[in-house]
Amino acid sequence: MEVKPLRYFLAVADTLSFTRAAEQLHIAQPAISMAIKKLESECGVDLFHRYERKISLTDEGRVLIDYARKTVQAADDAQLAMSELNGLAKGEVRVGIPSMLGSYYFPPILMAFKHRYPNLSLQVIEGGTWKLKQMLEAGEIDLSVIVAESPSDQLETRALIREQMLVAINKEHPFAALDTVTPEQFFKEELVMFKEGYFHRRVIDRLAKEQGVTPNIGFETNLIPLIKSIVQQGFGVSTLLGMVIEPKDDVITKPFADNVWLDINIAWRKGGYLSKANQAFLNFLIEETERKKPIFEK
Repeated sequence: MEVKPLRYFLAVADTLSFTRAAEQLHIAQPAISMAIKKLESECGVDLFHRYERKISLTDEGRVLIDYARKTVQAADDAQLAMSELNGLAKGEVRVGIPSMLGSYYFPPILMAFKHRYPNLSLQVIEGGTWKLKQMLEAGEIDLSVIVAESPSDQLETRALIREQMLVAINKEHPFAALDTVTPEQFFKEELVMFKEGYFHRRVIDRLAKEQGVTPNIGFETNLIPLIKSIVQQGFGVSTLLGMVIEPKDDVITKPFADNVWLDINIAWRKGGYLSKANQAFLNFLIEETERKKPIFEK
């Protein structure tokens, strides 16, 4: 089975359109249609249901899609490895970083990496940890910063930092007089939360499930400055990592009664090929996080 028809199949499966797949791949639509028909003939099954102008995957198509992704990714890895041996590949790093970490922890590290390796291209993709994990497993990015929750048998990980999730309030809030905040107290408040799929929200959803309550979410936004502004003005309570709170924010933080810690890892596909550029970034990131750790943590 050739790789090119599998690429075409994946493009059609992802877009559910021969026309959009052709545009995405920059080829003529008839070429894709013929390749898919040939692939179906080779497999002996229909891969798509075809109705007038709509298509959808058949059961057989859904089975093939996972194998196709792995085959195409393996071919890409092999091609990159061979190109690097010949010195032909342009160094590129595609790394996923959640927005809270991307805004407050990683900028100095990314700039330092570019300073050390000015000829390498660095592409940073922002998103929720769940989405980034999916992109990493699908080969759409090479590395990703994730919050360790449930282990994945498709990923290799390396611990980077451990951060505490804190309750964020304004100075006049009754919680300001407390040493710690219980989940029961927290969930009685109107909350300002990240949208679903981001680790900030996933932690709160998990705590709410443990408490058997539905969070009273008054605001949903992924904009950290907006979250801090809403909290500062007393229109809601939130949770943030300590690293994002600055003196000018005029926001107070309190730990949960049972401390909530987040283990933040760097991850890559298990068994996948890490290019020299990606390996350089991985080594640099580990080196920098080790250097930034307090002495008592080492």
